[in-house]
Amino acid sequence: MSEPTQSHPLHAIDRDHVDRLLARETPRDGDLTDLARLLIRYDGFPGAEDLQRDLDRLLTLWSLTRDELNSRVRSLWASGFRPGQAVDDAVGSGFDTSENDAG
Repeated sequence: MSEPTQSHPLHAIDRDHVDRLLARETPRDGDLTDLARLLIRYDGFPGAEDLQRDLDRLLTLWSLTRDELNSRVRSLWASGFRPGQAVDDAVGSGFDTSENDAG
């Protein structure tokens, strides 16, 4: 008897991520890390076959093996990459907006 398939609680959110990745011809750094984390999340999961199929398809579309993807992502993390981190994360404008009440 085969194992029953399960519904993953993040399926809908992950479906949006996978669809976004599928629209990308050339992956950016964040796309590579997203693919790697999703492959880990669904590895061995008894369900979400549509996502697992599309994740494998992304490896083919981007001409990567899983080992190559993992190697590139490890290099990204080692270089200081962090998802969502903007290059210019400036804090404040340096302009003091407080009013002077000594009038």
